[in-house]
Amino acid sequence: MTSVNTGPNPYASYGAAYARAAATAPPSLADALNANESTSSSAATNLTLSDAALAQIASGGTTKDLASVVADARSALNKLYKDAEVTAPFDASGEPTVDLAALDRRALYAVANNNSGLFTPDERTAASNELTQRFNAALAPAAGTAKLTGNVAGLYRAAADYLDAAGPEEKDTASWAAQRDAVAKGLQATQQTPGKAPSGIADDPVAAYLAQPDPAAPAKDIASVAKSVRAVLDAQAKAAQDAGKGELVFDSRRKTGQMADFSGIDNRSLSAIALNQDGLFSQEESFAAKQTLDARNRASILDAIKQSQSSGDPSQLSLGILNVYSGMSDEERLVSNWTPAFRDNAVTAYKSTSNILSMLKGG
Repeated sequence: MTSVNTGPNPYASYGAAYARAAATAPPSLADALNANESTSSSAATNLTLSDAALAQIASGGTTKDLASVVADARSALNKLYKDAEVTAPFDASGEPTVDLAALDRRALYAVANNNSGLFTPDERTAASNELTQRFNAALAPAAGTAKLTGNVAGLYRAAADYLDAAGPEEKDTASWAAQRDAVAKGLQATQQTPGKAPSGIADDPVAAYLAQPDPAAPAKDIASVAKSVRAVLDAQAKAAQDAGKGELVFDSRRKTGQMADFSGIDNRSLSAIALNQDGLFSQEESFAAKQTLDARNRASILDAIKQSQSSGDPSQLSLGILNVYSGMSDEERLVSNWTPAFRDNAVTAYKSTSNILSMLKGG
């Protein structure tokens, strides 16, 4: 079994960097974080973008027409059924037989609405369920942060981001427009009173989310996650061999072989590789997974810094860090060494900054 030495929390110094940079020009805060990153392991693994991502860049981000989206969704469902040796998304007891995580949001919306007539009622239900889970997942980090800080404004920002990322068909509906308008009203209300969830807003998806008894989706056990991601890496290795590119490699310094693509692997799966509790992965795979997870965490904190700078609200940095923490699984926190003490320090920093801002505003 590969042992992952998490070491000291690589983000523990960010608060100090933030404080040192507060008296200087705004870019210095991001510079401080980038400088911290540059002193990390010089052997950090660089992983290539997937062929699909490269193709999207090469095409200039051209949006597929709806007919192509529908056809691709139909093909994707058929392949899922074939691989799972089933013929429908639910079994006789109503349990899911396939995982729709591989379908993008626009494809799921096309299936759920079935404007083409190519999808069954069960497929529509499965797609709708997946869309609901993705909305819940988008709001879950902000919900966790709200429990720690009492600030519910982040829930409405998360909802706005989720709605704004919708495809053209989804945006061209009365329901999307009504929800986006409700979220805008919620944002305005929480800017005035961030500690109080607004009520009485028609079509408010955040209020509906909060009204659920337990909006969090049940997580698969980490052993199952590890087996699934092992299969993903094995499939990449086979594809590399079939294409004559040699073995799958995890170090950009290698001159031969096909670089592994972690771009489509979620953070919990990366943590399963890094922890390697069942000995399914090589030391090289575990190291590369941890490096990728660390890079994603750094990117998330940089986003929080940018939000803090653009809004002129320094408390947004602490909120951003807490959103990252709240969105992590236990395994991700263990790999990244994001401890409860680190979380508590971020909560304290948020409350102190908020109190100071309130005093300056005369609140």
